[in-house]
Amino acid sequence: MRYRRLGRSGLQVSELSLGSWVTYGNQVDESAAIEMLSKAKDAGVNFFDNAEVYAGGKSEILMGNALKHLGWDRESYIISTKFYWGIADGPNRKNTLNRKYLHHAIDGSLERLQMDYVDLVFCHRPDPHTPIEETVWAMHDMVQRGKALYWGTSEWSAAEIVSAWQIADRHHLHKPVMEQPQYNLFHRHRVEREYARLYEDLGIGLTTWSPLASGVLTGKYASGIPAGSRSTLPGYEWLEKTVTNPDWIAATERLRPIAADLGCTLSQLAIAWCASNPRVSTVITGASRTEQVVENMKAVELIPQLNADLLQRIDEAIGRISVE
Repeated sequence: MRYRRLGRSGLQVSELSLGSWVTYGNQVDESAAIEMLSKAKDAGVNFFDNAEVYAGGKSEILMGNALKHLGWDRESYIISTKFYWGIADGPNRKNTLNRKYLHHAIDGSLERLQMDYVDLVFCHRPDPHTPIEETVWAMHDMVQRGKALYWGTSEWSAAEIVSAWQIADRHHLHKPVMEQPQYNLFHRHRVEREYARLYEDLGIGLTTWSPLASGVLTGKYASGIPAGSRSTLPGYEWLEKTVTNPDWIAATERLRPIAADLGCTLSQLAIAWCASNPRVSTVITGASRTEQVVENMKAVELIPQLNADLLQRIDEAIGRISVE
C-alpha cells in the first residue's frame, strides 16, 4: 500500500480505503465489521469512511463499536463522517447545512463513533437554502473546536467549492481541503473535467466513491441481479436501473480480456484504474464480505502497471459511455 497526500494538506491517506455505505447496518454486523476492518488495516488501509445518514446512524455505531473492540491507537487511522441529510425529522434536522444542524450533528456522530474527534468531515451535499458563508463559518468552528481536523465537500459543483474556498480565504478561516465525488469508468466528467482547475488552484484532494459503479464493474450483473446484492435491499431499489444498464454491462464484458491479460479480476482492474488518476488521493472501496476486502486490496499491485497503452485500451473498451 502506498500513501498519498490529501490534496495540498499534509495528511497521508492510503491509496485504497474502506467505506461503510450500504453495507454497515444492512449487510454487515459487528463481528464481520471487526474482521473486515482488520483485513483492510493489515493491507495498509488507514482511512475508513462513514456518514451520519448511513443506516440511519447505525453504521457509525457499528464502526465505533468495532474500532473500540480492536483497540487500535487513534493516531494510526483516519475516520470520516458526512452531514446533510440528517437522521431525524423536523426543521433544522435534515436536508440542511445550517449552523444549528451542523452544531448538533457533529456531537451526535462523535457519540455514536465513541470518539473525541473525526479526522475528516464532509458537507454531504450542497444546501441551496443556506448561505455558503454560514456553512463555511460553521465548518471552520467545528475544526477550530477540535471536533474535526479537516473539512470538505461531497458532490458539490466546482463553482460551489470555489465560492466556499474564497469565503474561507477572505476571512482567514479553515478552508475546504477535499471533495468526495463519485468516480469510475462510467462516471468521469466531474473529476476529469469540471474539477480540473481545482487541483492546482485550490489544492483540493479527492476521496472518490463507487469505483465499481454500484457493482456493475464486477461483472456480476451480466446474467441478471443476483440474490443478496445491494440493489435488492429495502430502500435501494433505485439502483436496479443502474446495475441493469445494458450499455454498462456490455462495456464491462469488453474489459474481461484486459483483466485476463493482467491476471486480475474485473473489480481489481476497475479500482486500480480509479487510483491511477494522480488527482485521486484515495479510492473508497466497499465490501459485504471479508473475502471482498482481501480481493479489492490486491488492486494496489495493478496500479503501477496501468501505463498509457493499457489506459488507452481500457478507454477503447469502455467507449463513450458516461454519466454526468
